[in-house]
Amino acid sequence: MTVLAFTLILLIGAYAAGLLGSLTGLGGGVVVIPLLTLCFGIDFHYAVGAALVASIATSSGSGSAYVKEGITNIRLGMLLEIATTIGAVIGAAVALYFNNSVLAIIFGLALTTTALAQRRKHADHTDVKGSAMAQKLKLYGEYPLKDGTKQAYQLTNVAGGFSVMALAGFLSGILGIGSGALKVIAMDGCMKVPFKVSTTTSNFMIGVTACASAVVYIQRGIIVPGIAFPVMIGVLLGALTGARLLKKLDVKLLRKIFFYAILAVAINMIYMGLTGGLNH
Repeated sequence: MTVLAFTLILLIGAYAAGLLGSLTGLGGGVVVIPLLTLCFGIDFHYAVGAALVASIATSSGSGSAYVKEGITNIRLGMLLEIATTIGAVIGAAVALYFNNSVLAIIFGLALTTTALAQRRKHADHTDVKGSAMAQKLKLYGEYPLKDGTKQAYQLTNVAGGFSVMALAGFLSGILGIGSGALKVIAMDGCMKVPFKVSTTTSNFMIGVTACASAVVYIQRGIIVPGIAFPVMIGVLLGALTGARLLKKLDVKLLRKIFFYAILAVAINMIYMGLTGGLNH
């Protein structure tokens, strides 16, 4: 296969990954890494490096839109970024000593958790009594409703959410995915942040977390431009297309199909890791 053919196929595959990731809310990295490792036979470490670059691009694009709409809690995001950044740097440093099999097993387990988290019911948490710590740090906020009014909210258990965020950052550094599911669990489950705010704030944070991990990968020469650049362009274009289609399409069926597809990929990843199928 020529370099041009490889780049074009990779670009198309990354575009499909970004499109599906955007429509299902799982993010492009969840699809990109199986695409690179299982379909193209690329080493897991290089796949993670490419996925991190793609995460930075997509988070920067979509994150700014949510900030403009006034949904993202920037103050909360900046606080929790401290935890995710520390976790991401440690995760990226540790990941370099893991072989492909270990990474594949961890990825498969994280993918399963991510898929299952998409199926759980989410609450708006409108009747939460905020904690003294949240009030002291001025983490309360409000977000716009469809009728133009604004819904105020409070949050609690800042320390618990901060701890889960550190774990989310650690996994992001190891696997190159945004770990959005864990971030949403930290905010939605632990801190009782409204789901719409937690998802948009998570998206806002992903780029910063990925940047912290990417620095370690760049220093070790694991981010290869020939792989990372077409993946970044493809995922970004796919995510932008998905954002437009999301307003017009009923994606419930697609998300249901994609849920089982992701579980199948996760099982395959764990199997390949246990049998050593990715150690080449």
